[in-house]
Amino acid sequence: MIGADDRRYRIRSGRVLVSGVDDARDRLTETCMSRTLSEAASSELLGARGIPVNSHRLVDDAEAALSAAGELGYPVVAKLCGEAIAHKTERGLVRVDLRTPADVRVAASELLASARPDDGAVHLLVAPFVSGHRELLAGLHRDGQFGMTVMLGVGGILAEAIADVSVRLVPISRVDADEMVEELATQSLLGPFRGEPAVDRGELAELLVRLSDASLADPGIRGADLNPIVITAGRPLAVDALVEVDT
Repeated sequence: MIGADDRRYRIRSGRVLVSGVDDARDRLTETCMSRTLSEAASSELLGARGIPVNSHRLVDDAEAALSAAGELGYPVVAKLCGEAIAHKTERGLVRVDLRTPADVRVAASELLASARPDDGAVHLLVAPFVSGHRELLAGLHRDGQFGMTVMLGVGGILAEAIADVSVRLVPISRVDADEMVEELATQSLLGPFRGEPAVDRGELAELLVRLSDASLADPGIRGADLNPIVITAGRPLAVDALVEVDT
């Protein structure tokens, strides 16, 4: 990630525009204790605020994972989930595009066997496999100088390479959110792309407004990272999310 020394701020008309993609933890105030919710708990919190997040089932063993996959419909993804597990991909704790019960059974067994003692209580998260050629990110970050901000940018594996983001101070209006969408430099990603329809800019802007509103409704939220937000059938859907809260 780009470090704190590389941040560049521009303030215009009460707005904060940040160039560069920062590590969320670098952007959070250090003065009080916090904890990061599990992906499942984070998704439930955000979903309750009307933010589009992928559906999921939380289970404890391979047999329950099979039942969950049957309910959700194949293909699915399986992840090892727990509050002490933040970097699942780096640890190989994610299995994607599982198309058969045999795939799910093997993945579930491998994931559960990968749990470490310091992971604490863990579960298996089973969710529909969502694919798309475009990935965005959005988040809430409490800046030590400016306070809570909401951001939108290019996500997935391109986030650090492209560093295309737009940021505003919370609260934001729908007009602010529309401007954030328009400020992305990679506008070509928002139009029709590789056979997929154009992004519904209205839904994307509404996601940002609801994210801002969530931080106001729950002051205990210290930060949130929705990455990636996959564009599927033109609509944004967060398939991974983490929320940091005060303890």
